[in-house]
Amino acid sequence: MSRVSQFLLIVFCLTLTSVPQPEILAEESKAEETAPVRVAIFDFPGSGSLGDESLPRFLTPENGFQCTIISPEEIRKGQLKNFDVVIMPGGSGSGQAKALKPEGRAEVRKFVKNGGGYVGICAGAYLASSHYKWSLDIINARVWDRSHWNRGKSNVTIQLTPAGSEVLSKSKSKYNIYYSNGPLLVPDNQPDLPGYEVLATFESEVARNGAPAEAMVGTHAIIRSKFGSGRVICFSPHAEFKKGPHSLIASGIYWAASQD
Repeated sequence: MSRVSQFLLIVFCLTLTSVPQPEILAEESKAEETAPVRVAIFDFPGSGSLGDESLPRFLTPENGFQCTIISPEEIRKGQLKNFDVVIMPGGSGSGQAKALKPEGRAEVRKFVKNGGGYVGICAGAYLASSHYKWSLDIINARVWDRSHWNRGKSNVTIQLTPAGSEVLSKSKSKYNIYYSNGPLLVPDNQPDLPGYEVLATFESEVARNGAPAEAMVGTHAIIRSKFGSGRVICFSPHAEFKKGPHSLIASGIYWAASQD
């Protein structure tokens, strides 16, 4: 074999060892695609929430999620930077705001504004709104019939809008879901916030404890919007509870975790 032939053979062999092979590229691509969504679930002693129990039951690694319970203190220390999405579950919106303190609320706003995802469920939707002095003001929504917030607990029917079907579920558009004094969301008019998109409306209602009939039907059960570079989605009812449509929450988290 001539020296030229030997040189070409060496170059060819080096090329084979230095260029990633299709199988390697496919494995790396698959690993990137299956990286779990890092989810922080907010909880603290006396929160009144069951989110720390109900959410991890289906937000599992097998379903593409990595869940961690996060405390108000950890949020105030800037630990949200280690996650893709924060979930503010049920309980008390004002109680969540009080536990976070102004510093913690500022950290949540910064996290979302910089590209993080926010999922608010019931109390977490109250917290996200632009309605109260203690609200996060990250979605342009206020609470309809605020004086009758304690309207009761029962299963209700929600209807997905076309946008809701595209984002949350393409298999069906109507769901029976548990409601527990969640906010009846309607648009606010905050000039510094974009308008939100309706993903589902209430088709039936709960009207106890003096709440007027027909006030709930047609109000917004699930909404979404952007805040800075991040995404916000709010659920008034509890899709995460046992026997609930868990896929709605899972799809909402996936949407919130995505960045433009």
